[in-house]
Amino acid sequence: MQRRGVSGFTLLEVTAVMAVVALFAAILLPSLPWSTSRQRLGGYAVEAAALLKADRVAAVQRSGMVSARVDAPGHTIRAGSSDRVLVIPPDVSFETLLPRTCNERPAHSTISFFATGGSCGGTIVLSRLGTGYEIRVNWLTGGVEIVPRQS
Repeated sequence: MQRRGVSGFTLLEVTAVMAVVALFAAILLPSLPWSTSRQRLGGYAVEAAALLKADRVAAVQRSGMVSARVDAPGHTIRAGSSDRVLVIPPDVSFETLLPRTCNERPAHSTISFFATGGSCGGTIVLSRLGTGYEIRVNWLTGGVEIVPRQS
């Protein structure tokens, strides 16, 4: 008697296919571009404002100047009062409007706060796909505010 062929897949074949799919997923998923959502963009604005507010408080508490370094090309903001660094993803547009001088000295891409709580001011703009936020530092009071921006 002759056996008829049985159609279907063996467990070994299914396991091999699953392993190949998992291998491709492990290679391709990390390289897919993950874009910044509108909510995450707002989160970056809040984090930037919090970093600047902490520097303002530190300047008042220390009775001396504290300066946050703003590197727009590098997409980073470094706190002057701690080792905290905020890194903004490359898919977010990062622009600044900073003073050239502060207290009659070159500002060197910084937002500085004084012992009085005042500042030389500055604006950081974070935007993506027509939505954005301005983080504004008032030059007189040193107050930090976030203003939504539609382009």
